[in-house]
Amino acid sequence: MLSRLSRPRALALCALPVAGLFAVVGFAPLPYAIAQPGTTADVLGEDKGKQVITITGAPVRETEGQLRMTTILATGPSADIRFGDVADAWFRTDRAVLPKGSVYPSGKSDAEVEKHNLGQMKQSQDAAALAALGYLKKDPEQVKVTLHLADIGGPSAGLLFSLGIVDKLDGDGDGGDLTGGRTVAGTGTIAPDGKVGAVGGVSLKTQAAARDGATVFLVPKAECSDAEAELPKGMRLIPVTALNDAVASLRALEQGQGAKVPSC
Repeated sequence: MLSRLSRPRALALCALPVAGLFAVVGFAPLPYAIAQPGTTADVLGEDKGKQVITITGAPVRETEGQLRMTTILATGPSADIRFGDVADAWFRTDRAVLPKGSVYPSGKSDAEVEKHNLGQMKQSQDAAALAALGYLKKDPEQVKVTLHLADIGGPSAGLLFSLGIVDKLDGDGDGGDLTGGRTVAGTGTIAPDGKVGAVGGVSLKTQAAARDGATVFLVPKAECSDAEAELPKGMRLIPVTALNDAVASLRALEQGQGAKVPSC
């Protein structure tokens, strides 16, 4: 009977179910994805030998500096994430633990997720072109934009695509680069009317940007606090809500009017 056992023995017996629970948790797959800083790509440059942005029907100019779109790299939807993986990522600044449902559509295979993400990228590219041409007041029936970026899915490069188009078309005619010769990075979805939307994973994307030489990072205004959480030293955050905000901020920096540029 339990009443006849010594206290240490009783506690030991009570601890057995708890130990078993931890053992189950340690080996059972968990509904999370582990994310880390991913690749970046200069939308003003080339990807696998092809220009990322090709424009016909209007004069384009040579650009300097870089506009780097950023990504996160996450474990796949079928990956088994264990307690040890989560615990390790929890204490690392270059890792994030995300609910799997916030990263991937529920119930989809790896191949289905890839197809979904590529579809989102295509929609993002179409919206980016419309937003940029609308900002520049150019007819999309006359000016054709083709965007190429292999092996990257999702909608979060929209803002950077639009900025690249604006920079190549020299919308305000001043001949100056939007970047001012800098390496500028950023993230954000874009709608055809130019509105910028949140994307997630921004604290990891700022790390990817810093790793690849960026000193300025454009972030959806709603995600400023997330971007500041693990902000690399020397990185300047610029909050944006629309394409015209982003262009105005970059023009101000390019013209040496940094005091007019908003900050998080």
